[in-house]
Amino acid sequence: MKKDNKEKSKNQKSGASRRDFLKNSTIAAGAVAAAMTVPGVSAASAETECQPTNPYGPRPGGGVSLPDYYKPWPAIKNNNFYIPGQEILPKNEMRIFFLGSTPWPPTQLQSGTSMLVELGNGTLQPRRFFFDMGNGSIRNAIALQVPAPLINDIFLSHLHSDHFADLPYMYPFRAFSGGFTPLRVYGPSGRTPELGTKHMIKHMKEMNRWHEESFNVNPMGDGLEIEVTEFDWKEENGIVYNKDGVVVRHWPRSHVKDGASAYRLDWEDAGLSFVWTGDGRPDELSAKYGKGADVFVSEGTIDTPTLSSYKLGAPPELWEYTIDIFHTMYYAAGYLFKQAQPRIGCICHYEWSGAGLDAESVAEVRSNWDGLFMFGGPDVQVLNVSKDAIWAREALMPEGAAPPSMDPRWLLKPGEKLPETMTLPEPTLPREKQQEQFVRDLEIDPHKYYPPGEYRKPIQKWPGITLNPREMLAARGIKVDD
Repeated sequence: MKKDNKEKSKNQKSGASRRDFLKNSTIAAGAVAAAMTVPGVSAASAETECQPTNPYGPRPGGGVSLPDYYKPWPAIKNNNFYIPGQEILPKNEMRIFFLGSTPWPPTQLQSGTSMLVELGNGTLQPRRFFFDMGNGSIRNAIALQVPAPLINDIFLSHLHSDHFADLPYMYPFRAFSGGFTPLRVYGPSGRTPELGTKHMIKHMKEMNRWHEESFNVNPMGDGLEIEVTEFDWKEENGIVYNKDGVVVRHWPRSHVKDGASAYRLDWEDAGLSFVWTGDGRPDELSAKYGKGADVFVSEGTIDTPTLSSYKLGAPPELWEYTIDIFHTMYYAAGYLFKQAQPRIGCICHYEWSGAGLDAESVAEVRSNWDGLFMFGGPDVQVLNVSKDAIWAREALMPEGAAPPSMDPRWLLKPGEKLPETMTLPEPTLPREKQQEQFVRDLEIDPHKYYPPGEYRKPIQKWPGITLNPREMLAARGIKVDD
């Protein structure tokens, strides 16, 4: 059927699309040059070789690289952008946020690489899975109204800092914000124990010891605990997570050093899947185990070393060497998409090269892949996925601090009913146990800076706090029915 559609589209009289121009312009130039200089090659044959085609068949006005299933649907409130906190994700629908999209350098447009995969359950708080947590990405998660206590299940593709730099920043503040249960982190082992995820987490916590102890004057519960699931990085298609109808598998990738991994999430109840290759060279395993995914996300690097050397001054050999031992150039990302045949191919973890190279970036992908495609940047791109449709938008992000209002239901265990009262955990290390008296004596008397009539006595010992959850929710117009 697809072949027939292609044949029909060839017979249609239509001008070359912009996509086809980007894809075929360099090929066309070479073909025409060959026709002019090589005996036996006519201009007519060169024209035939460059005849544009529509891979999805004739659909006038519908776009050349956009299939029929690329469309919004009623659950999406705004077709052009996503407004944080305003759309309940329906059951059996997946939503992906590209929280950060660059390795280096961080810019106003791109934070460190991170993706949030949400699985809809018909409530304001879907199931969430984070894939990597690069520098600056957690800022975007909070702005998207993800409650800090509900940040959990973080899958690290490897231990380059641009993939986990926000983890040491996030985890103590998550606990401080009511995340009183342990954080769950998953990641690969290394060639030696010292190169694995467990070792990194152990020393991350040691690095944060001063921070942790100081925060223990607050109610933290078990929030500073981190449960690490470290899997064998050599294992092919191994299962690292299998719970409540969601399975996450992993396989090794070649990324300059042993211990880099790719992931595939399969949501069995909804029949939807997501692949994140992590960083690495183009490989057969990603094509094999990513086969048929709904969303296939590859890292990517533009392969224009000569142009890059002009722009930034470094010799082209430096760019070639870096690409050729670390990364997947856009040509190869398109090739992986072609092998895996996802419903949509995406590139994340890429350095935006400026408007001047946008066309070249797309052309490199299109040299192998003519299916649905998007870049996972600049921050924050949003992708909604159902069995019947896919729709991409950009999030409308607030510039100031905008965390969601506290909800006592965040503190409950799954399936637990809302009690009449909730008591916050006792701090484990009061101020007087971790600070000497002479330091406190250096403080200015508050009477000196409070205006008349505004003075309040400082509370410097834990007073014990009990919440009335129904009263808190009622103040926001929320009624809870048991």
